[in-house]
Amino acid sequence: MKISYNWLKQFIKIDWKSEETAALLTDLGLEVEIVEKYQSVKGGLEGIVVGHVLTCIQHPDADRLKITTVDLGTGVPVQIVCGANNVAAGQKVPVATIGTTLYDKEGVAFSIKKGKIRGQESHGMICAEDELGLGESHDGIMILDDSLAPGTPAATVFKIENDEVFEIGLTPNRADAMSHLGTARDLRAGMLQSGVSVELITPSVSNFRVDKRTLKIDIDLKEPKLAPRYCGVTISGIEVKPSPAWLQNRLKAIGLNPKNNIIDVTNYVLHELGQPLHAFDASKINGKIVVQTLPAGTKFVTLDDIERTLHEEDLMICDEKGPLCIAGVFGGKKSGVSESTNSIFLESAYFNPVSIRKTAKRHQLNTDASFRFERGIDPTITEYALKRAALLIQEVAGGEITSDVMNMYPKKIEDFSVFLNFCNVAKIIGQEIPKDTIKKILVSLDIKVNSVSDAGLGLTIPSYRVDVQREIDVIEEILRVYGYNNINFSKKLNATVFNAPRNEDYKIQNTIATQLNSQGFHEMMANSLTTASYVALSEQLNPSHNVTILNPLSADLSTMRQSLLFSGLEAVSYNINRKNSDLKLFEFGKTYHNYLAGYEEKKHLSLFLTGNRNLENWTSVQKTSDFFLFKGYVSGILSRLGLEKIQNTPETSDIFSEGIAIEIGNETIVELGVVKKSILKHFGIKQEVFYADFNWDVILKKISTKIKYAEIPKYPEVRRDLALLVDQNVTYESIYNIARQTEKSLLKDIDLFDVYEGQNLPEGKKSYALSFTIQDNSKTLTDVQIDKIMSKLQKNFETELGASLR
Repeated sequence: MKISYNWLKQFIKIDWKSEETAALLTDLGLEVEIVEKYQSVKGGLEGIVVGHVLTCIQHPDADRLKITTVDLGTGVPVQIVCGANNVAAGQKVPVATIGTTLYDKEGVAFSIKKGKIRGQESHGMICAEDELGLGESHDGIMILDDSLAPGTPAATVFKIENDEVFEIGLTPNRADAMSHLGTARDLRAGMLQSGVSVELITPSVSNFRVDKRTLKIDIDLKEPKLAPRYCGVTISGIEVKPSPAWLQNRLKAIGLNPKNNIIDVTNYVLHELGQPLHAFDASKINGKIVVQTLPAGTKFVTLDDIERTLHEEDLMICDEKGPLCIAGVFGGKKSGVSESTNSIFLESAYFNPVSIRKTAKRHQLNTDASFRFERGIDPTITEYALKRAALLIQEVAGGEITSDVMNMYPKKIEDFSVFLNFCNVAKIIGQEIPKDTIKKILVSLDIKVNSVSDAGLGLTIPSYRVDVQREIDVIEEILRVYGYNNINFSKKLNATVFNAPRNEDYKIQNTIATQLNSQGFHEMMANSLTTASYVALSEQLNPSHNVTILNPLSADLSTMRQSLLFSGLEAVSYNINRKNSDLKLFEFGKTYHNYLAGYEEKKHLSLFLTGNRNLENWTSVQKTSDFFLFKGYVSGILSRLGLEKIQNTPETSDIFSEGIAIEIGNETIVELGVVKKSILKHFGIKQEVFYADFNWDVILKKISTKIKYAEIPKYPEVRRDLALLVDQNVTYESIYNIARQTEKSLLKDIDLFDVYEGQNLPEGKKSYALSFTIQDNSKTLTDVQIDKIMSKLQKNFETELGASLR
C-alpha cells in the first residue's frame, strides 16, 4: 500500500521528516518498507529558469536555426542556438541552463552542455513542452507569461509537486489502515503517546446540498445480508474531462494512472477514506437499481471486455433489465462512465466481506475495491464518503446534485463490546503499564471507555476495527501504541532444568522416521485440505463427519481429510505418472472429524509401498514388493517401539482387498493390506499398492517407559532346521504359534527361510523350511535335550497340521 506524505499531512499537521514518520509508523505495526521521492515532473524542473529573448537572428550557416540572446536574470545575457520556428525577440521562455538534466520520452536522462552548433556557441536550451515533461506538444518552444521575471525558477511557475511516498507492507488484518485516513488515525495515536498533541482533520461535507430533485433513481435492496448498507445519489450536468493537476498528482504519487475526472474522484476517495465507490452512467440505467443475485450461468461483460459467467451467489447491481456491475468487484461495460456522460448515479456501499471474497476468487479479479471490501471496511462512513465524492465531482466536473441521498440500512452493524482486565494486560505484556496511560491509548484509537473499575475497563470497539473483537486483541493494540521498544527486559537470567519424559511424541516420531529413512522410505507431507468426494470411496468414512471449510479456495481444497490414504495415493499417482514407480513413502499427519460430541483430530502414521523392492542390477534379480516385505517393515516399527503381546486379526476395512489388523488388547494399533483396485483406479494407478495406517495416538499410550534389559547368555545357542510338507492353506503363523506353545522356555527364536511350491511336491502341498534356535541360560544343552525338543515339535506339527518331513 502506498501512502503520500503530502496527502497524509492534510489529515495531520506535521512537520516531521519522512524518516521520523516512517519509523513511528513501523513501530505502530504499519511497516514502512521504503520511502520514495515523487515529483509531478521528473527532475522537478531543476535548472530550468525563465529567460527573456532579447534578440533573435537567422543562423548564417543553417536555414532552420536561429541565434538568440537570452537574459537569464544573471545580468549577463547568454547566446543560445534554437531550432524552433516560433522563437522571437521579446518572448519569455523556459531555458535549461548548463548542467541541467532533462529526460527523453523513454525516461533516459541527458545533460545540457556548452557546445557549438554549426560554428556558433550555445549556452543552454530553450525548451518545448514535451522536453520538460509538461505535455506532449513539440510544435515549438513554450511561450510563458510576459509578466514573469527573468531567472524565475520554472518549478515555481508550473507549481511542481514534490512528495514522498511510503510503501507500507500492510498485514491482512489491518483493514482499517487501508487509506490515508486510517494511516493518519494510527499516526495520531502514536504521536499522542510520544507527547505530541495533534488533531485529526477530516474533510468537511457541510456544503453538501440537493440542488434539484429532478433525477431520482430508487433502490431495491433484495439481498440485505450480502449488502447490509447501500447508498446512492444522482449528479446531473457534469462534464467528463481530464482531472485538474492537483488530483492527477495525488493519484500518480501512489501509482495510479488518471482516467477522467469522475473515475479519478472515486479512486481519490477510495484511497483517502478507504470507501470504494462506483459511478454509473445514469442514462444507461433502466428504472431502478436492484441489488440482487442472478441465476447461475448468466452472462455479463465487464469493463475489460471479457464476458463472464455468473455464479448464483455473485451479488450484482442491476437495473430492471439486467446486470450493471459485479458488486464490490468490477463494473460493467455498458453502464460505465464515458466522455458523453452528463449525469451519473454514484454508489457507496458496505458489502459482505465473505461474499465479495468468494466472487473475486471465482472470477480471478483483484481490484482495489474488492481488496478492501473482502477485508472489511467501515460501515459508518458509507454516506459520508458519498457526500465527499459528490462535492469533489461538482468541483472538478461541475453539475448539480439532483436527488436526495438514498440510504438503505435495514439493520445497523453494531460495535463490539469487550471487557479489559488490568491483570491480564500486565500478564501478557510482562510489564505494569499505568492505568491512565492505558485509557489514553484506547481513547486515541477511538475505543470508547464505558465503565471503569479496579479490575478493568468496559470498552466499545468501533465496527471498522474488524480485527479487534477479543481482550487479547485490545492488549495487542495497547502494546503496539505504547511501543514494543518501551518494554523493559529483566537483567536477571533464570534457567530451569526440564525433565522431559522419554516417550515424548516428537522424540519417538524422529526415531521411527530415522528407521524408515534407513530402510529407503521417503517422508512426505500432504495437504490436510482435500476434496469432499474422497469420502465416497470408502463406506467407513461418513460424509456427515467431514470438517468443511467456510471459505474454500476451491472445491478440491474444501474439506479436512478423514484419512491419510487418499492424499498419499495422490502422491503415488503423481510419481508414477512421472516414471518413478518404485516407491516407499511415509507420513506423520492428522485426520479431522466432525462428530456429534464435537470436532476431533487424530494423529496417524501412514506407510505406502509399491513397485519393485530393489533397483534393476546385473548382480541381483529384480523382485516385486510383496505383502510379507511390507508386513516386515510394519513389524520392525512395532518392535522398535517395544510393543509386545500383539495379535493379528483379519481386516474388514473396505479399502483393502486383503489385509490384517494388529491389535493390543481390544484396541487396533495398525491396519495394513493391499489397496483395492477400485480405489487405485480412481487415481489412475495400475500397479499394486500396500498401505498401512498406524493409530499414533493409541500407540503413544501403549508404549512403556520401563527399560527392560537382560544379561548376555553365558551358554551357547543351538540351531536346528526342519523342512515341513504341509497343505497349501496352512500359514506360517499357525506353525509359529504351535512351536511357541510346545516349548515356552528354551525355544528362543523361529525363522521361516524358504517357501516352496511346484515340481516334485504332491498336489495341494507346499514346503516350509524353518529354523529353530534353542538355548538354556543356566547350562549347556545336551544332544538328548535338543533331540527331545525337536521330536516334540515334529509330533505336534504332524498331529495338529498334518505336516510331514520332506
